[in-house]
Amino acid sequence: MSQDSKVKTTESSPPAPSKVRKWLPVLDPSGDYYYWWLNTMVFPVMYNLIIVVCRACFPDLQHGYLVAWMVLDYTSDLLYLLDIIVRFHTGFLEQGILVVDKSRIARRYVNTWSFLLDLVSLMPTDVAYVRLGPHTPTLRLNRFLRAPRLFEAFDRTETRTAYPNAFRIAKLMLYIFVVIHWNSCLYFALSQYVGFGRDVWVYPDPAQPGFERLRRQYLYSFYFSTLILTTVGDTPPPAREEEFLFMVGDFLLAVMGFATIMGSMSSVIYNMNTADAAFYPDHALVKKYMKLHHVNRRLERRVIDWYQHLQINKKMTNEVAILQHLPERLRAEVAVSVHLSTLSRVQIFQNCEASLLEELVLKLQPQTYSPGEYVCRKGDIGREMYIIREGQLAVVADDGVTQYAVLGAGLYFGEISIINIKGNMSGNRRTANIKSLGYSDLFCLSKEDLREVLSEYPQAQTVMEEKGREILLKMNKLDVNAEAAEIALQEATESRLRGLDQQLDDLQTKFARLLAELESSALKIAYRIERLEWQTREWPMPEDLAEADDEGDSGEGTSKDREGRVSQEGPPGPE
Repeated sequence: MSQDSKVKTTESSPPAPSKVRKWLPVLDPSGDYYYWWLNTMVFPVMYNLIIVVCRACFPDLQHGYLVAWMVLDYTSDLLYLLDIIVRFHTGFLEQGILVVDKSRIARRYVNTWSFLLDLVSLMPTDVAYVRLGPHTPTLRLNRFLRAPRLFEAFDRTETRTAYPNAFRIAKLMLYIFVVIHWNSCLYFALSQYVGFGRDVWVYPDPAQPGFERLRRQYLYSFYFSTLILTTVGDTPPPAREEEFLFMVGDFLLAVMGFATIMGSMSSVIYNMNTADAAFYPDHALVKKYMKLHHVNRRLERRVIDWYQHLQINKKMTNEVAILQHLPERLRAEVAVSVHLSTLSRVQIFQNCEASLLEELVLKLQPQTYSPGEYVCRKGDIGREMYIIREGQLAVVADDGVTQYAVLGAGLYFGEISIINIKGNMSGNRRTANIKSLGYSDLFCLSKEDLREVLSEYPQAQTVMEEKGREILLKMNKLDVNAEAAEIALQEATESRLRGLDQQLDDLQTKFARLLAELESSALKIAYRIERLEWQTREWPMPEDLAEADDEGDSGEGTSKDREGRVSQEGPPGPE
């Protein structure tokens, strides 16, 4: 085989791209590996944002730990370099499909501003150490340009964490700390520029006992900056122009920071309230309603206890509204993962199609009952069935005290009433009183929802009716004679319906025939009327009309001669 044919075979073979993808280290931007790499990049970026500024403003910190700073600096540079390599191997979505072609990924990354910022942030500015000395960390300020990776990591974490509001508050506190930290470093640098101890506003003279220590220098500067930025007051008045400018800048920054903090906290509180309103029903409206209508205190207490139980135990009653924004298939998968195990315990739903169970799971409505509350009473019309998710219910007598049986989690009742089974002696009426012993969580499935789903699965409907019939036979609640009579009546009704359909077809045929005859007669009449119109044009006309006709239509005589030849009957004589 030639080399050209080999190339053609490779290009046309479908499995080839999948084999190439296996060894290409292309990361999915929404995958776990990319997410954890972003979290790894948080450390070098935060190191440069916090430590470099501190080293530049506090000389003792830079001189005392020079070796440690060199190791950490070049470790962060190595991570920056690896981050560029990762960016060259991070795919992107095109029309919803992940692009894994390295050349396309590289071209796309190089043509973005991110590549330029990443390249500038890794420029070897440390080479200037040869001329300026190793104690000039300001040469590494270009490392701040990698800050967008920090913000990207925070955004990904916020979408993945189970506590987004707590993460937002923690992120806000981190931003506040960084701002105060930078401000404290600038304050100490300004004090050094003006002169330590020159006035009461700057940092005291390090020659004084206790003020020469590095920890004391940083903590004093951080405390002073906190007082300024929080506008608490109790700060020494500035005495020099530089100090006035610094205070004015800090006050403006404090105003903007205060507005940012208030806005962020308001957003967090609003999101928390919105989440609570979405998960749990609003009890304030119900309380106001009961107060306006003077509901008795005992009933009002039961309602309040029910709401309190939902809040304390994190019970949800509106799952459909919570999941409504998800695509239908994804919503079905979430509901199946949560509730399918409960639905599969029901005997009449066992061995049903998986798609049928998925449809039914979307129809389940969670309900919570309080202690002593009746789920259903004997003689009620059964319009739904119940599946016990959690709690205990008792089958009680009419007095509400005597217990015949206790139903626990995983059991169900009322399933026969929602299936129309022929010969059911109890009909659609409830045959027992069911009362909740404590707080009980149930799933409710209505007859209308079941009928809507079974309309698309007639075979499953037949299977479920057979299972329900077997259950009624075991319970001795199936009247076989009534079932046979109902089947015979149904067959007779179907036979009559077929006869009516046949008669309707015959009537439609006759009506179509009559309609055709009517159309034929209408055509014949129209032809005769047209024929008479042609004949009546040869009748004698008054002289004035004849003269006008001769002047206006000079060529009509020829046409009339031709019409006379065509006509075989003369005009009728005058009466």
